[in-house]
Amino acid sequence: MAEQGQDNFRDTIGTLSEDGKRAWVFPKKPVGKWYEYRKYVSYVLLAFLFSAPFIKIGGNQFLMFNVLERRFNIFGYPFWPQDFHLFVIMMLLGVVFVVFFTVAFGRLFCGWVCPQTIFMEMVFRRIEYWIDGDRGKQIRLAKMPWNAEKIKKRMLKWSIFFIISFLIANVFLAYLIGGDRLLHYIIEGPLSHTSTLISLLIFTGVFYFIFAWFREQVCIIACPYGRLQGVLLDNKSIVVAYDHKRGEREEGRSKFKKNENREDIGKGDCIDCFQCVHVCPTGIDIRNGTQLECVNCTACIDACDSIMDSVDLPKGLIRYTSEENIEKKKKFEFGPRLKGYTAVLFILTAVLVGMLFLRNDVEARILRLPGQLYERKADTIISNVYTFKLINKTTEEISEVTFKLLSHPGSIEIVSHETFVVPAQGLAEGTLFIEINTSALSGDKDRLEIGVYSNSTLIETTTASFLGPRSYK
Repeated sequence: MAEQGQDNFRDTIGTLSEDGKRAWVFPKKPVGKWYEYRKYVSYVLLAFLFSAPFIKIGGNQFLMFNVLERRFNIFGYPFWPQDFHLFVIMMLLGVVFVVFFTVAFGRLFCGWVCPQTIFMEMVFRRIEYWIDGDRGKQIRLAKMPWNAEKIKKRMLKWSIFFIISFLIANVFLAYLIGGDRLLHYIIEGPLSHTSTLISLLIFTGVFYFIFAWFREQVCIIACPYGRLQGVLLDNKSIVVAYDHKRGEREEGRSKFKKNENREDIGKGDCIDCFQCVHVCPTGIDIRNGTQLECVNCTACIDACDSIMDSVDLPKGLIRYTSEENIEKKKKFEFGPRLKGYTAVLFILTAVLVGMLFLRNDVEARILRLPGQLYERKADTIISNVYTFKLINKTTEEISEVTFKLLSHPGSIEIVSHETFVVPAQGLAEGTLFIEINTSALSGDKDRLEIGVYSNSTLIETTTASFLGPRSYK
């Protein structure tokens, strides 16, 4: 850890020692108002995370990201490859919202909502506190030789970590393949689906590696959002910040002494207790200012408020505030930059809502068979062959499906059957012939409008091109 006043802390990270080896972070267990708030938020988000793959709305899984089959459900709303443009707009909307939120409130997402932080701080670290003890005991245990006590604690902790990682991997798999399919695999037994079991164990290993070894380095090294915040933050952004004006004053910080009026003699309110450093899960000193490693977890706020309370000094030496507020006592303003992001958010939201209302439950594609020319039947009938694909995005099957020409007089003949059924959340494919009298054609390439009917009710329209001879009359 760099000494206060030196700038080399910006050239290194807290998880590396001077000789370049891993420096393990042993944060003290946070206690305080903000930590309690974070616990409540985390419990709600964990309950949502574990239940979402098994909740259904209108027969659709609440959240599913089936990349292999290219099927996605977002809030119970199904998306197919044909809806990729909607998915892209939703992703853009999410990115702009995160940017907007970061500009206004810093890295608040990381400390309160990010799954990595929630699992690490509210699940795995709490288990660690239960088995290994608080900061001091963890440090002593790490330095302890491998005796019976250390082996017992390590094996217990690693076993629980592996079980939880396996549980997380199962939930992660439910998001990918669907909750119903996962439950079906579990009932049938893992040996009946060895490939899935192998994938599950690989995911388990990844999660175990992240939470048992890589830990806070995900936020410091791997996560691109940490680097992005350096571009997005400015002196108006609300972040977890140390009030250096009050903490340092003219004489700087110093140890606490009883019956001393620190303000009168020019000493800062910071008593150099290092509790904010000891409690930090990424091993930084918040008094050095806003840093890439800070995830705005509020642990330092609780630690500092507790110390301020014990020495009878005002709380809030470390708090949610902006650099502008610390320097100039200026309140937060909704400036032009935030107004610009708000306008972009509004436009993207309006476009998305409009597209969702225009989106049909049935998607029809009728294309001419590649490499096939028209065929002349009798003297005046021209025939073209097509392939069709119908996608049913609903949870109800569509029965008695037929096609009719809407733009031209003519007939449509489906190969092998007159009508067919499109299964729920499935597709139907086939071949059809369209025959039109030459007198109804206007050129060598006409645009046809075709209606898709179910039980004589029009459910979708689509278009296709029709080839004919250059001269007909």
